[in-house]
Amino acid sequence: MISKFAEKFIFRGRLIFGPDAKSLIITLLLIIVPVIIFCTNVARNLFDETSGNIAGYAILMVTVVFTIYVLLLLLLTSARDPGIVPRNLHPPTEEICYDSSASIDVGRQTPTPRLPPTKEVIVNGVPVRVKYCITCQLYRPPRCSHCSVCDNCVERFDHHCPWVGQCIGMRNYRSFFLFISSSTILCIFIFGMSALNIKFLTNDYGTVWKAIKESPLSVVLMVYCFIFLWFVGGLTCFHLYLIGTNQLKPEVQVVNYLWKNVQVRHDAKTVSTRRTDNKKTTYETFRYRGVERPQVYDRGCLNNFREVFCSKIKPSRNNFHAYVQENERGFTRGMNLEGYIGNLDGNRREKVEDDREIGGDLLKISQRREAEDA
Repeated sequence: MISKFAEKFIFRGRLIFGPDAKSLIITLLLIIVPVIIFCTNVARNLFDETSGNIAGYAILMVTVVFTIYVLLLLLLTSARDPGIVPRNLHPPTEEICYDSSASIDVGRQTPTPRLPPTKEVIVNGVPVRVKYCITCQLYRPPRCSHCSVCDNCVERFDHHCPWVGQCIGMRNYRSFFLFISSSTILCIFIFGMSALNIKFLTNDYGTVWKAIKESPLSVVLMVYCFIFLWFVGGLTCFHLYLIGTNQLKPEVQVVNYLWKNVQVRHDAKTVSTRRTDNKKTTYETFRYRGVERPQVYDRGCLNNFREVFCSKIKPSRNNFHAYVQENERGFTRGMNLEGYIGNLDGNRREKVEDDREIGGDLLKISQRREAEDA
């Protein structure tokens, strides 16, 4: 199978990994290694402390089962088509306009193809501006963005996650959120069980210091889980906010290049600040988000959560078993519009020059006939 995608395909396209899929090895090690240390040291100590009753078995089984669940969510997130929009084999019809840089010696302008960079579509009764993607040769659907890492347009694009080596979009956002939230719960569980092990050892040896010397790996796991809990826990809270308001990460970016003057109300006084770097603070972004952009997709907190967790995942738009098709105009899906416009522009210029030569010959023939008739 010939592929023009940057992704890596396994099992004839059934598993689709991003171009930086090697980072998955690091993510797997960050999950599996602490769990192995926990099971072989902390869980074994807890099993001995509980005298081998059902609580000891439960701790070990919960750890193993929940770790497998987290790894399956990681696989679903990183090995699924995130919502790649197929590249257009037939670009939209270009609008013919006149290039101001055309040659002046002939006294005329040469028509060159040009596509409008944006156009408006109606979403929930509100006009939304969509951009034209030169690489994919199409107008992006609403909430679609082009990933610079994967080099594809992705529907409902949130971000490209290097830890899973894949874009997070319409078809894998649910599994991504479940992955980070489950990782948060796993960190809390291992942290709590390690602290419980230290408590049991303290009761046995009398002091915390002796308990730490007896099981230093418990402290290492507690520090490890505490550090990563800030990362995955904060990410989970942030995406809970995004889901509740039906927003995407690009839609709440701090930097807004459209604002040059920002009115900030402070201590009951209005201060007009001219920003030369076109940036806003986080406070300004959230304070003025309603003025800056209407909430087109917000359907209420409950319905927003239903849309993410209860809606059916749409099938992929791509047939990764098929061969790459070649366009009738002579270029494949991987060729961008710049090359196409260059070829088309060259063909049009050649046609104009041929028309001029034919016109000159017809003029000479007409003049010759008029001379003969005279």
